[in-house]
Amino acid sequence: MTEAETETKMIRGGRSIVSAPPAFSNDAKNLLICTGNTISVFSTSTGLQVTELEGHTSAVTSVVVVPSLTPASKILCYCWTASLDGTIRYWDFSAPELMKTINIQFPIYCMVIPNFSSEPAESGSKEGDLFAYLSIEKENGQEMQKISIRGQICKCNLTKGRLAGGVTLAETSDPELITVCNSSRLLGIRDKRKLRLWKLTEKEPERANIKKIVLHHTKKLTVLAFHPSERIVAAGDATGRILIWRGVGNRTFAVMNGGLTKSEEDRPGVRGDDDADSCTTLHWHSAEVNLLFFSSDGAYLYSGGKEGVLVLWHLDTGKKRFLPRIGSPLKFFLNSSDPSLASISCTDNRVHLLKMPSMEILKTISGIKPPSFVSKAIGSSNSRFAFDTGAGLVALLTENYCIQLFSLLDDREISEVQVCERNHQPGDEITVIITLVAISQDGSLMSTVENRLPEEEIGGLVCLKFWECQPLNKDFSLSTIIYEPHRDGNLSAIAFHPTRRITVSCSYGGDFKVWVENNAAKPTDNLLKKNGWTCHAVGSYKNKPMTAAAFCLDGSVLAVAAETVITLWDPLKNVLISVIGDSLEPISSLSFVSSSEYLVSASRGSNAQLSVWKMANLSLDWSYKIHIEALAYKPNDASSFAVLAILTEAARRSACNKIKAPDVDGAILLFNAADPVPVATWFVRKAAGGGIAFLNNTSEAACENMITNDKKEPILVYMNGDHEYVLFDLERNTHSIETVISSSRVNDVSTIQQTAEQGGGYLAMYGELPEFEMKTNNSNDPSESAPFVPSGRPWETIFSGSTHSLPPLTKLCASFLESLLEMRSTTTTTIE
Repeated sequence: MTEAETETKMIRGGRSIVSAPPAFSNDAKNLLICTGNTISVFSTSTGLQVTELEGHTSAVTSVVVVPSLTPASKILCYCWTASLDGTIRYWDFSAPELMKTINIQFPIYCMVIPNFSSEPAESGSKEGDLFAYLSIEKENGQEMQKISIRGQICKCNLTKGRLAGGVTLAETSDPELITVCNSSRLLGIRDKRKLRLWKLTEKEPERANIKKIVLHHTKKLTVLAFHPSERIVAAGDATGRILIWRGVGNRTFAVMNGGLTKSEEDRPGVRGDDDADSCTTLHWHSAEVNLLFFSSDGAYLYSGGKEGVLVLWHLDTGKKRFLPRIGSPLKFFLNSSDPSLASISCTDNRVHLLKMPSMEILKTISGIKPPSFVSKAIGSSNSRFAFDTGAGLVALLTENYCIQLFSLLDDREISEVQVCERNHQPGDEITVIITLVAISQDGSLMSTVENRLPEEEIGGLVCLKFWECQPLNKDFSLSTIIYEPHRDGNLSAIAFHPTRRITVSCSYGGDFKVWVENNAAKPTDNLLKKNGWTCHAVGSYKNKPMTAAAFCLDGSVLAVAAETVITLWDPLKNVLISVIGDSLEPISSLSFVSSSEYLVSASRGSNAQLSVWKMANLSLDWSYKIHIEALAYKPNDASSFAVLAILTEAARRSACNKIKAPDVDGAILLFNAADPVPVATWFVRKAAGGGIAFLNNTSEAACENMITNDKKEPILVYMNGDHEYVLFDLERNTHSIETVISSSRVNDVSTIQQTAEQGGGYLAMYGELPEFEMKTNNSNDPSESAPFVPSGRPWETIFSGSTHSLPPLTKLCASFLESLLEMRSTTTTTIE
């Protein structure tokens, strides 16, 4: 998010914890994880975060813990970190305290340190210089796009705090990950269909001549690993095969020592002139290999990939052991100094702590799960996740047909609901799609909708499920399953009654249903009561698709969008009260605001529109031509609501130039319902698929995270399309708001126009409407403040403007007919 800098502390969350390999502390009691711009330190015994290292201004890409080489140094807790901000930082993570910063001015994608001294490296150390090898991006800015070779492997002197001049190991098309082995002192990267390896010397000078070895393959290589004690190199490819080269570098080192090389015929499996004694292949994985790691004794090799299965290979016998059903593709494996503890990182933003050698999962550190490609295809953020505003939770659609309950204030997973059973199997065809999730206002109920896809156009099924919340652990248990809840078409929306256990579901097939909860057990029964949901009423309007629904704040009125119009109903009597509006595009969102005095609607499409309706006279108050991704009302407030708008290309360029951010694509607009001019605006990134909500500011978690104010104003949360989010207090951020809509309401943001615009004929007959502040400047030119002069041809503009703002036809008719009569002067003649 790129809102203006504020003095108020904001909570950011939803960041990836598996973007880079983690690192164990020397005593294996802590695990250091790269989390966005910070390094999070978790306890391995509890799985909870204990501290955080803050200082980098961009994503942290590497963390390397300084090893304890002597028993006396075991108390040391030092680490080096590298970031895309171009800095390398040295920390005491037990304090936590920043000890040293090195700025190399190039984004760092990976850092390894192959030779550590026993004590922390300081400038002027007598133990010799400490070197790191970096994978950097060669150029910055627009010039980078013109360069085909962007990646570079270079050497950095950490003791002196600078790059080693003239030492470049390799240049690649993109920055590559570096792998290192301290015992064999081998360094390597994968470069398309080959491995580039370097042999490091024991005590190397800054400009040492490093010997290079190249190994070739016929497929794209995806991962690289070194044996801890022997010159054995393993690599995985894109087809699922694992190649193991033995005796790597023997010929090079023999030539260096004046010896003889082996015969070409005595190197089975080795391609061309590659410097290795042999090459063998292991194959079990059905897709590309993402994880390779040798055990600490070198007898076993761990591998993993898209299947979500950790495979343990015995190198001598080729036998395999498995840790199946992890549930997500694997990324990184890491051993600790404790032989009974290891970690594995997965693409679903989880890090599992394993008990070795049984490979049993002990603890799981869970971040917010990324959106699946299926949920992205759904399109509407209203369907992809739902907010529990009272508890500060969000429910998200995830892979494997699950709903993740995530605490926005604590930035951790609370629970997970398995909507329907499915084991992770790569390449499986999608047979079930969870299309909707909704949570009641008090957080006690949840509803989900799943579509079972037909096979050869036969056997499709829609299921509506109701879930009851367990207050102690915020876990949900299944209450009711309703098969085919509507006669035709998929469900488009679900809305909960604010005070009663009543739910409304809408269908694209042209109807909506009101569901009520009934008690299946008699009141006198001592058995546990079982609740079920039944259909109370069915409504429709001209067989139009029902696309959105919302209850007013006291639940007495139900608004249902019948494609392009809004129908108002009495939900208990199922009586149609009124029909308002007629938009050009189907309405996608509805919300009552300002104690139900106003109703806000949003439609999408080429003629997208945000409209605010006044309920007192059922008329349109104001509207904007703007694409709205999500909207939310501010509870306990007279009239405020917020919308997440998608910027047009022209507005995006204007916003990027204004705040110097190249990737802005959306804006959050805070409105007072009675005023079309927004109170405040924030620019945001990744707005497509995002959402907003106002959270309760009275919870204990809010107090602990310092997002409180004297008035207990709600907290605004913005979640982008990648499930990254930010929380901030509106009261403390109002002094730094960037306004993107001027008082004239004409701006590049979205071709904003006032639809209740009146013409000259209306003003000529009935005078001016209540005045809005429409001045665009403070000019004192008298001509700009001259009164309105009616047109000489008033009939051309007499009926301009919205129909709801015009007087009744009985009043207009006389004036209209009079305006058609031609007025002319006459002379009177007296006849004598």
